Amino acid sequence: MEVKVVSSKLVKPRYHECAARPDTTEHVPSSVFDMITYHFQMAVIYAFSAPAPSTADIECGLADVLASYRLFAGQVTMGPAGALGVLLNDRGARLVEACVDGATLADAAPSKPTPELLKLHPDLDGAMEEVVQVQLTRFACGSLAIGFTAYHAVADGHATSDFLVAWGRAARGLAVSSPPHNHPYLFPPRDPPLVEFEHRGVEYRRPTPNANQGHHGHHGADNVVIHKAHFTKDFIAGLRAKASKGRGRPFSRFETTLAHLWRTMARARGLDPEETSTIRVSVDGRRRLAAPPGYFGNMVLWAFPRATVGDLLNRPLKHAAQAIHDAVARVDGAYFQSLVDFASSGAVEREGLEKTAVLRDALGPDMEVDSWLSLPFHELDFGTGGPSYFMPAYFPTEGMMFLVPSYTGDGSVNAFVPAPPKWG
Repeated sequence: MEVKVVSSKLVKPRYHECAARPDTTEHVPSSVFDMITYHFQMAVIYAFSAPAPSTADIECGLADVLASYRLFAGQVTMGPAGALGVLLNDRGARLVEACVDGATLADAAPSKPTPELLKLHPDLDGAMEEVVQVQLTRFACGSLAIGFTAYHAVADGHATSDFLVAWGRAARGLAVSSPPHNHPYLFPPRDPPLVEFEHRGVEYRRPTPNANQGHHGHHGADNVVIHKAHFTKDFIAGLRAKASKGRGRPFSRFETTLAHLWRTMARARGLDPEETSTIRVSVDGRRRLAAPPGYFGNMVLWAFPRATVGDLLNRPLKHAAQAIHDAVARVDGAYFQSLVDFASSGAVEREGLEKTAVLRDALGPDMEVDSWLSLPFHELDFGTGGPSYFMPAYFPTEGMMFLVPSYTGDGSVNAFVPAPPKWG
């Protein structure tokens, strides 16, 4: 697939003529949750069938929504006190227009993430001047691919999906409210700090000399292929019934699907039955810390379900689902507040601790899952209807899975699983 870039420009926030202009010198410091999360560009790909939305509508909507979501129009910089954060200077978002001559979207775009998808959004490994970058790639059939990237240290998947839905609303001329910024005072530590849980070896770790610190790029993983598994609504219902038998409350769609994948991957990897397998599961803390409605930023910690490979393979599905359920339940409001207190206690600086949220090329018996099952990514609508499909971009980190609701909206699930080519 040959993609030709036609233009590239900055789209700045557009404010109503009667509205006062905001302060463009304000610096919003990163919260505790911004600092400990992954610092890379999160990338997704949308496809819209003909008649696709116009560039003018998309650009106008982007200018309007950036006036509300100013963190996505700023730049990541060090603040006056030396703290990392976002300067609300209204630099804008990068908008790239491109085209593919003589090819249809159905012929050119893969059905699952491959290196070809890297051509459908701006370079993920280049210098990051803007928090948000968008590429509009039009095909001969009239279809449109939208490659969207945003810096994860500014907003998590929940916040980013809210932005995308608001962008579509703005393009359709609908009102968009301004979300609250993630100022640190929203989640202050207790005085004195009260650290009730162990955070060393969980969110933080002691540095290991000469250790492989992982990678931050999206290239060079020639030994990884991303497999796509589609689970129908009926298949998931069967799994839930099987796993939940004899249990008062059924396991969730997420718990059941992940339990099935955990067991399947343990078997496919040929792991030693005595090995312990761990999953890193993202846990949203918005309800746990009573974040204000529409809170924009990062608000994620992680649960770590563990089980021996032998137990995963030889015990019923219920065992894996229960391990996931219990681990997530332990990351409650008290745990989130304990993390805030620990990060503010000075221990991180005194001990030279590093965050554990660093991408690695291989996770051994372990896995990581990023679930988008409850996020409205698929609700993006610029005025011509929803997307014909949606998926994460090419993200070749072995062992890191994405669970995404099917764009058909029928309750089925797509799982994107990076793994060695021999699995194919």
